[in-house]
Amino acid sequence: MKKTKTTPAKKTSIAPARSDNAAPEPDLKQAEKLLLELLNIPGPSCEEKAVADYLTKQLLAAGVPKSTVKTDQAHRKTPRPGQVGNLICKLPGRGPAAIKNAGARMFSAHMDTVPLCVGTTPVVKGDMMMPAQKDKALGGDNRSGVAIVLNTALEVLKSDLPHPPLVFLWTVQEELGLQGVKQVDLKALGKPEMCINFDGGEFEELIVGATGACRLTIDIHGIASHAGLHPENGASAITIASLAVAQLHNDGWLGLVKKGSKSGTSNVGVIQAGDATNVVTPRALVRAEARSHDAAFRKKIVAAMEKAFHDAAKAVRAADGRRGSVEINAVVDYESFRLGDKEPAVVSCEAAVRAMGGTPVRKVSNGGLDANFLSTECAPTVTLGAGQIGAHTAGEKLDLVKFRQATRMALRLATMTEEA
Repeated sequence: MKKTKTTPAKKTSIAPARSDNAAPEPDLKQAEKLLLELLNIPGPSCEEKAVADYLTKQLLAAGVPKSTVKTDQAHRKTPRPGQVGNLICKLPGRGPAAIKNAGARMFSAHMDTVPLCVGTTPVVKGDMMMPAQKDKALGGDNRSGVAIVLNTALEVLKSDLPHPPLVFLWTVQEELGLQGVKQVDLKALGKPEMCINFDGGEFEELIVGATGACRLTIDIHGIASHAGLHPENGASAITIASLAVAQLHNDGWLGLVKKGSKSGTSNVGVIQAGDATNVVTPRALVRAEARSHDAAFRKKIVAAMEKAFHDAAKAVRAADGRRGSVEINAVVDYESFRLGDKEPAVVSCEAAVRAMGGTPVRKVSNGGLDANFLSTECAPTVTLGAGQIGAHTAGEKLDLVKFRQATRMALRLATMTEEA
């Protein structure tokens, strides 16, 4: 889960969703039960099979034909092999023709958690859910979203509610850079009109855009020599890395990057090098990233990073004139996107928030979401909050009041009663 660069949403008094036929009320006790059960299932990135099995079992028990529930082969195509692919369930529309034949709506959430969540024991204190252990994360990112999407499918099935064609997608390996969704079987998803992705905090916040990101792997080749007898005969890979990072910092291309009206971020996050203090280091591996909502400016950040490392390699020489070299592999993790104000997905989600007594707030994220890929390759995707607080940190919490509101809103959107 991802940081969103905006001011906090204004607190409002949220009215309960109406329970008439126009706006069905979900079984919130069932939703919270599903949430607790999902939180107790370990499922870090690449190890999501137990979660997928639980979801499949729940869907089949609710009467979903086995032929309509499938897992794709994404886990066989991702950089790190996984246990299982993305889980997809499709339901044909039912009810009045205007609803039955409407454009399909997709609901999504990612199944994986960060490693800090493994072994956590969720406990409930009032309207807050948290880990019993002080050194664990809860896993609300994104089991709260997973539970909301599952509960929505179960409500539609068990209550036989009128609904447009629905697609439910639970992805794998989101925490590794959206690896699962990038390999999703797009043909299996069909052509939904919109997608609502649950992965965040405030239920009133609509993430309608997100930054794009590029990851760099920089392999630095220096020249080894004895650091005590003849250090001048070597060219240190660590020195090359240090000079490059210093140049990026001094020139304003590291951290928060602002050049005129353009902005973005960059970071050198990993440096692996050296085995002994008496050896001039012959090799270093550096991993870095660059982000921006402007794809062209992100490319400029990447170009500046590449230049800094090449310049540093030229500047570090052994006594005989030899110098090191660098090999750089830059890969776009995900592209940026921004939905228009009149996009049907945005309009529908805002209507649902207002119908529940809230004030919708549009936001743009500085982190990556499954919505980055889905919006550009499948359907316009709005990401909604699911009550998460402090994701990826020890002591992570989940606000059950906001979780319940998100659960209500999901069912409104799934039954096209967002304006009721």
